[in-house]
Amino acid sequence: MANKPAYKIHGIKNCDTMKKAFAWLAEHGIACDFVDYRKAGISVDQLADWCRRADWQLLLNTRGTTWRKLADEERADVDETKALALMAAHPSLIKRPVIDTGDALLIGFDPERYASRFLGTDQ
Repeated sequence: MANKPAYKIHGIKNCDTMKKAFAWLAEHGIACDFVDYRKAGISVDQLADWCRRADWQLLLNTRGTTWRKLADEERADVDETKALALMAAHPSLIKRPVIDTGDALLIGFDPERYASRFLGTDQ
């Protein structure tokens, strides 16, 4: 019986940043279980856990189309509570990918940070 991957990668399958992360992980032989939170959804509880482990401002993607399409009042005065509700309602507002290593979250695609975490090296 094969070992279950130790990591989970959360994101949206067709996202270009996700494709870069998948390619980097595959190239370096790092196995991850994939969770597509646009299809599966994501709970406020899961998001709250992530926010306890990483700054909510790192999780909230304010550069994408989904953010720009929100009403001005939805984008105004965003705090952690409002950000959690927005990300739960619109999962594409979550920065991608989010890799849960068990003891840490890696948010976004960063080859140097991946190398440091997964390979124990600085590339």
